[in-house]
Amino acid sequence: MKARIKWAQGAMFIGESGSGHAVVMDGPEEHGGRNLGVRPMEMMLLGMGGCTAFDVMHILQKSRQNVIDCVAELDATRAETDPKVFTKIHVHFIVTGNDLSDKHVKRAVELSAEKYCSASIMLSKSVDITHDYEIITV
Repeated sequence: MKARIKWAQGAMFIGESGSGHAVVMDGPEEHGGRNLGVRPMEMMLLGMGGCTAFDVMHILQKSRQNVIDCVAELDATRAETDPKVFTKIHVHFIVTGNDLSDKHVKRAVELSAEKYCSASIMLSKSVDITHDYEIITV
């Protein structure tokens, strides 16, 4: 896997993935940015959220659950002093569907957290990561 980060101006950078996609990262105005993109630490949180949400949906689809929506809400706490690393991350899944099995949703969240989500498993070596979920039946 490869990535390339190119400085654009001020505190703005363009990240290019090895798969050919680009994303803008920028800082706040008080740090020379123009606030035109996500912050790098937000990008890390988004990456972890995308990784675990992908896993949960994949597992639920394989177990033939009738999911019509899945949202992962992440709430992160950072250290007060430099380096301002993440100290806690909580992931709350909101899974919406018809006749969803609590057992299957719980298992999908657990499998992602403990076995499949490489981003959250890597971060869990230094960050307290917790998960929960709610099911909305329609």
